Amino acid sequence: MEQRVLSGDSEYLKSGFAKAYPSDAGSQTGVDPAELDRLSAALQRDGYVILERIVPEEQVDAIREELLTLLPEHCGRNGFEGTLTQRLYAVISKTLACNPLVEHPLVLGLLDRVLAPNYLLSQLQVINILPGELAQPLHHDDGFYPVPRPRPPYGAATVIALDDFTADNGATVVIPGSHTWGEHEPDAEDCKRAIPAVMPKGSMVLFLGTLWHGGGANNSAASRLAVTAQYCEPWARQQENFSLSVPLDRARECSAHMQRMLGYSIHPPFMGMVNGMHPRRLLEGKTENQ
Repeated sequence: MEQRVLSGDSEYLKSGFAKAYPSDAGSQTGVDPAELDRLSAALQRDGYVILERIVPEEQVDAIREELLTLLPEHCGRNGFEGTLTQRLYAVISKTLACNPLVEHPLVLGLLDRVLAPNYLLSQLQVINILPGELAQPLHHDDGFYPVPRPRPPYGAATVIALDDFTADNGATVVIPGSHTWGEHEPDAEDCKRAIPAVMPKGSMVLFLGTLWHGGGANNSAASRLAVTAQYCEPWARQQENFSLSVPLDRARECSAHMQRMLGYSIHPPFMGMVNGMHPRRLLEGKTENQ
């Protein structure tokens, strides 16, 4: 009897033969390809790119007003979270106000150039750095994936400014080019090259998961509010367990793009399946026999 081998070129491995639920990855509102080329080149060169004023001011103010009512009274539990930093977790279960920031067409267009189709949202947080907070330790976001560097990024992130980001109020600090480093950690000379992502509210900095960065010190008299969304490859484990933090009824309120990134999607041929079937069936209330 002839033994068959599943080839790496198999259509099964590439698509899973999805028929009822084909992926809508890449179907977001189009962005000028020339603009994407320019921004993508800067992202690959420097490890980050600043997208200025891409969220209208009225929308920023509305999001900001809602989030300020949801922030916890307590601050972080350690120096990394920030002992003078308020963090709102499980954001989607509490508000959908941040969803348009997560699925902004320009962000998704750039992520399409960096990550494999059907990439996932890894976590979503609101971060409010209070006056007197110290600089966060420098780190790279996908450092918890135990694969030696140098290597491609397994994720990317955005930090969206809901207040103006300045050199004094805790703007995210980045080390340009550090996304290409090997196992080298920043030394004193590297830290001198770190620069704050100064930008007006409604802007965001998007950076690769291998870029060394951190929240800046807040030496001002006011707080600095931001939303951060982290994304990861479709085969990597997400930081936030959205299947537990976002109730099914809440997920139904999200857009198709958000549902896909929360995990109601398949990475061919079967990663993410539920009972051998596409997880989107759960959103439609279907049983295993339907």
